Amino acid sequence: MAEEKTNNEKKEEMPAGAGKQENLAEEKKPEDKPVKKKQDEKKIVKKEEAVARTKGAHISMKHAKYICRFIKWKHIEKAISDLEQVSEKKKVVPFKGEIPHRKGKGMMSGRYPVKASKVFIKALKGLKGNVIINGMDLDKSVVCEASASWAYRPAKTGGREAKRTNIIIKAKEMNREKNG
Repeated sequence: MAEEKTNNEKKEEMPAGAGKQENLAEEKKPEDKPVKKKQDEKKIVKKEEAVARTKGAHISMKHAKYICRFIKWKHIEKAISDLEQVSEKKKVVPFKGEIPHRKGKGMMSGRYPVKASKVFIKALKGLKGNVIINGMDLDKSVVCEASASWAYRPAKTGGREAKRTNIIIKAKEMNREKNG
């Protein structure tokens, strides 16, 4: 009887709402919580290729075309480092036509397209991120396709401001290395 008195006394001392909360707390047990399963976690699906696009870049179509040829079949890191050297005017992008000769082994004529190379560096860094997200191996990934095409041209006169180029760069995993 002494135990019943203490329980009754406790109920009388507590406010009216407190008893309900205590009962609710007693009803819920830690076992009632749903257990997260490992199946609910997202799985990274490995894809065949990664793509990076740049639309309406303020660069010359001619420069973009030659840079695309320059970075094709190179590893992404190698292409970024080569283009950084081009922007510092230490490495030459091979051009064709009546362009002055440059120093270097096997080099006929070339230029230093600094502005265009900076745009391509940004695109290649985006491609690098897409390769990682797509679950591909960065060390085996090679730029397999790089193309430049005309973009919209808001001002057809004025030369420099009218230049717009779309760039598409694709990378795939290659088991054997080609060039560089």
